[in-house]
Amino acid sequence: MPDLIVRPVETRADQKRFVNLPWRIYRNDPCWMPPLIMSQEELLGFRPCPFYEKSKSRSFLATRGGVDVGRITAIVNAGHVQRYGEQRGFFGFFECDDDQAAARALFGTARDWLAGQGMTAVRGPANPSLNYECGLLIEGFDTPPFFMMTHARPYYASLVEAQGLAKIEDMYAFWGRLEMLEGIDSKLGVMVAGVKERFGVTVRPLDRRRFDEEVRMFLEIYNSSLGGTWGFVPLTPGEVKHMAASLKHLIVPELALVAEVEGKPIGTVFCLLDYNPRIKAINGRLFPFGFLKLLWNKRAIKRMRAISTNVIPEYQAWGVGLVLHAALVPRLYDWGMEEVEFSWVLESNHLSKRTLERGGALVTKKYRMYDGTVG
Repeated sequence: MPDLIVRPVETRADQKRFVNLPWRIYRNDPCWMPPLIMSQEELLGFRPCPFYEKSKSRSFLATRGGVDVGRITAIVNAGHVQRYGEQRGFFGFFECDDDQAAARALFGTARDWLAGQGMTAVRGPANPSLNYECGLLIEGFDTPPFFMMTHARPYYASLVEAQGLAKIEDMYAFWGRLEMLEGIDSKLGVMVAGVKERFGVTVRPLDRRRFDEEVRMFLEIYNSSLGGTWGFVPLTPGEVKHMAASLKHLIVPELALVAEVEGKPIGTVFCLLDYNPRIKAINGRLFPFGFLKLLWNKRAIKRMRAISTNVIPEYQAWGVGLVLHAALVPRLYDWGMEEVEFSWVLESNHLSKRTLERGGALVTKKYRMYDGTVG
């Protein structure tokens, strides 16, 4: 076979090759959805991104006989190192042909770079952290992913596990059609009414008049609510500001709800429409006219992803999440929504899993995070 070469991404031409590689690897996969190229370049650090104000990464391309056959990014997440007191690096943005030698060379090079940064362990995939896209798809290859969820070739797990990496945590995507909600246990309705009456919980949609402030509030509740969640690292103030700006045109206020007690926001449920089919139609390119096609007539989109339900710690035992979901349902009917994916849900989050199962949602995809050593 032609010689295999792995080298760092250094030039703008290298960056374009790195970003474009998935278009070749998935060219015969109808379920693959291209990323928004500009967003992908930010998350890789090829464009300015607040994640890299303290963190760092290095990307590598594997080439065989002049053809790019694989890629990987090694990441030092400064927030993770500080929060958990461990020298754990991450890998992400992994794509590869079914080529064990190429995968071995890519992971070996990434591990060497992480070791040079003082890391002793590695986790992934994270693109570039658990606050963005993460997890390797290991079940559910026959349907396309919802917005901001990953896809993979079925052989990727074998490539990763052959490098001495082992499962540390799985995440699930729960799916349901709206008519399935009609079968939800009536006891849940009684519980919702009880919570609202006992604690005075009210629910409202995101306020369009204070849009920027409201989105930042959503993200701040997200940060404060997940302190005890596996692997969680809070978004930095810069990330909150940048993410709020990035989501501004994608958020539908009717599908972003706030729970309050005496006017104080205590919880949120945050949903995004499934923009993936439109991103595929514009091939990931927002300019010159892709953004118009992406955002035009949002009400025609009948699939959505319920990304997170978050409640600040002092109210987490109240059942506020149930109140938020109950308030969301009639809005989904008004929209004409047909399908909803709840993703992702950690396998260790037993309460959320039981609630979704009780509501009739089905696990349609499984994603895996892997741990390994650097040396």
